[in-house]
Amino acid sequence: MVQSINTKVDFKIDATAFTGLTDYGEIMIGDKGFEFFNSRDVRKFIQIPWEEVDQVIVSVMLKGKWIPRYAIKTKRNGTFTFASKKPKDVLRAIRVYVDPANMVTSLSFFDVLKNAFQSMFKKKPKKKK
Repeated sequence: MVQSINTKVDFKIDATAFTGLTDYGEIMIGDKGFEFFNSRDVRKFIQIPWEEVDQVIVSVMLKGKWIPRYAIKTKRNGTFTFASKKPKDVLRAIRVYVDPANMVTSLSFFDVLKNAFQSMFKKKPKKKK
């Protein structure tokens, strides 16, 4: 059995982790960190201490009415993507422990296309011989 890093749990909800294949389980947000426990395999879990969290990246659609998924970018171990039933409540619980300045929205589909077209038609500097 996995030992939790939290001493007090603030929020617990069913969620999905997108790590290669989708894993279904529960998210626990507590005083020491963010945890995801797989519901079928106890060996598959993610524990992220609050000191390790660099940014929380949120995918916002329909002007904030729908948040399909969010990601936690760590300082050393990469980015972990999650989805849950009530993402706004999860993000409110995370905001207690993570600075709101480190919670950012991801680029929309059209922003990605706009950046791609701008970089394609950008004038390249001439090389000196």
